[in-house]
Amino acid sequence: MLETFKFLKENTQVNYLSTINGGKPSCRPFGDPIMFDNKIYVITNKQKNVSNQICKNNNVCIVAYDGERWIRINCQLIDDSNNISAKKAVINEFDWAIEAGYTLDNPDFQILYIANATSTIYNEDGDVLSVHNF
Repeated sequence: MLETFKFLKENTQVNYLSTINGGKPSCRPFGDPIMFDNKIYVITNKQKNVSNQICKNNNVCIVAYDGERWIRINCQLIDDSNNISAKKAVINEFDWAIEAGYTLDNPDFQILYIANATSTIYNEDGDVLSVHNF
C-alpha cells in the first residue's frame, strides 16, 4: 500500500479516476490522496456526479503516469464521511481545503478510502514492475 500511496502522492500531480455512468465509463482527474489510519483516502463533494456514480457502483479504477512508469489501481472506494478524524486530517493536509468548502460542518464533504485494491505498476513498455494487494 505504501508504494501505491507514494506513487500517487509523490510521483504524479494528477490521478485519473474512472467510474461507471449509466453503463458507460466516465473518467475525471483527481488530486492528491492522503494516508490516514493506514488507509489511502481521496476526497470529493457529494453533489458531484462522481459521488453519485460511486454510490451506485463503488468499483473504480485509478490510473496515473509519472513520466516513466504508470499505475493502475482496481479497487473499491468506501465512503467514510462520518469519520471526523479523517476529515480533520484532510483539512490539515491541504491548505486550500477550507477555502474550497471542505469543512467539518459541510455535509457535502465526502472522504472515501481505497479498499480491496490491486495496484499494478508498469514501465513504459507495459511490463509489470510490481503488484500490490491491499
